[in-house]
Amino acid sequence: MSTLPNTPMGTQANTDGTVPVSIPTRLLVHALVREDGTVDAGELYTVAGLLGMTDQQVRLCVKRLVAEGRFTHEGRGRKALLRAVADFTGSITPNVAHIRHAYRQDHGLAAWDGVWHLFAFAIPESSRTSRDALRDTLRHLGAAPIQSGLYVSANPIEELVEAQARHLGVAHALTCLTSTDLRVGSHDAPHALAAALWPLNDIAARHDRLADLARVCLDRLAQPDIPTGPEQLTMAIQLAAAFTHAMEPDPLLPPELLPQPWPGAHARRLTAACWTALAEADTHTTTETPVPRLFVQYEDLLASIPERLTYNGG
Repeated sequence: MSTLPNTPMGTQANTDGTVPVSIPTRLLVHALVREDGTVDAGELYTVAGLLGMTDQQVRLCVKRLVAEGRFTHEGRGRKALLRAVADFTGSITPNVAHIRHAYRQDHGLAAWDGVWHLFAFAIPESSRTSRDALRDTLRHLGAAPIQSGLYVSANPIEELVEAQARHLGVAHALTCLTSTDLRVGSHDAPHALAAALWPLNDIAARHDRLADLARVCLDRLAQPDIPTGPEQLTMAIQLAAAFTHAMEPDPLLPPELLPQPWPGAHARRLTAACWTALAEADTHTTTETPVPRLFVQYEDLLASIPERLTYNGG
């Protein structure tokens, strides 16, 4: 099998058509946590090898995770068993609500009402930690800064922002308002505002890389020789990492504000098709070996989305 190399995302596709994906060793360990909270060391070393990692890398990472109290360690070498102390699936766990909304947008089921949602706050330096946390929440929810202490979103995120402000004890300093008449500098047309406030080119490039990876995986899964269990896990982890890399910074702007065709919709259709193909080829089912929790989470997520929203008609 031609494996998908573990090199920094953002580099060009390799000459053999494979797409580089960056998978930190720590993330790999978290991604292989199974439903019962364990990680099979033999599986970990095998998948790590397919990703171009050395055994020494894996050993040092496991040692650090155990020292931090995140995992316990039973046995030696490839016959060892790691046990997660808590739920440490890791940073590539899917955000269910975010992803469902994306698929609804892709199929015109979440039309924009033309309303901009604005958030203003003035929090003193003495509450800097709370101020930074509120700002990070706004950015995580897809809001863009207009100027110091003023953010805008095309989506109705007031409930989430206000809940975080209350949690941080700064609700008194937050002002929320809506407008259908927003102007920033010389920009007032919705398309122009979106292009000026959000890094659409960078977001589109991330989705293009995700689509390239999904196509490589789909081509491999369509071949007569079914990938082995470790090979499937390697694909799944790389796909999840690339999906997260594309989706996390995506503010999920309504299609009405985006250039068309938008790469995000295409990449999400290909990703859904790839997860479906991985589920159909899953060797864990035939061998009755435990499957990583990440695999189950993505399968459950896509199963909860109507098939017509994920189907790639061509």
